[in-house]
Amino acid sequence: MSYLEWAESQLAEIELLTSMFPTVEELEFTDQLALAELRDYVEGSASTGGPPPSRPQFLIKQKLDSANTEGTVFILSCAYPSEYPSVLPEITVRCSGLSRAQQTQLQALLNAYLMGNCQGEICVLSAVEWVKDNLQLFIDKSLLEAPGPKKESASPRMPEVFSRLWIYSHHIYNKSKRKNILDWSKELGLSGFSMPGKPGIVCVEGPQSACEDFWSRVKVLTWKKIMIRHREDISLDCQSEDSRLVEHIDSLRKFTGFEEAMFDPHGNRGNHMDLGQLYQFLNEKGCCEVFQMYFGIEGR
Repeated sequence: MSYLEWAESQLAEIELLTSMFPTVEELEFTDQLALAELRDYVEGSASTGGPPPSRPQFLIKQKLDSANTEGTVFILSCAYPSEYPSVLPEITVRCSGLSRAQQTQLQALLNAYLMGNCQGEICVLSAVEWVKDNLQLFIDKSLLEAPGPKKESASPRMPEVFSRLWIYSHHIYNKSKRKNILDWSKELGLSGFSMPGKPGIVCVEGPQSACEDFWSRVKVLTWKKIMIRHREDISLDCQSEDSRLVEHIDSLRKFTGFEEAMFDPHGNRGNHMDLGQLYQFLNEKGCCEVFQMYFGIEGR
């Protein structure tokens, strides 16, 4: 498919969602300019060029209406990559009625559902319906399994998930943002690296809840463009003791600690990195395949 065909599919889905969720309380576009640029690209003379630089991002807010849920609200945060629907959109679910562990598990299951059932197709509405069905089950299960005070320590542990997020930004120049990325990754116990310049790359890895926390902080900063380009989620043995679980997480890490990595900065402003050196760095860490995901070319 071409960029124009991808954009046409995106606009068609947005129009479908707008008809199904007509009020701002149900569907909120967080970047109206990006929506206007997408529409102009599809309908206007600009359709012969590349895709718009900004990507549509929106929130879908829904209430569950069963007696047990008492108006529980969930929010689906959605962002379109340029190549959607050939690649999956970035979809994050939030619900105040769930514990942090339950929310982490629900997100992992949603990601698995999308990867297994929605490749190559528009899927936001399917994600909404999946969350409605499964969130109801989560809440019902919580009510049924809610232990008394004496039994609380015997309740089963929620599954843990190890995640690795590969984040792409149009650029990372701002010193304050660069400091936030370093500080937040260390605060949350994440390993990985950030590469400032144009483009900007950030990789964080560790417990999924910490990775999601990091992403929720980073994405609300002011960016020309930022997205999760690729993610890896690995379920862990929830029966392991805490010490064994930490060892398991550490064994999956490809990076030791978190660093800001520079690769022979050059250009008039010193804001371009040597991509050959970046490829060698990724190759040494055992993750050179993401180079093609970022740049669309084989590294060497």
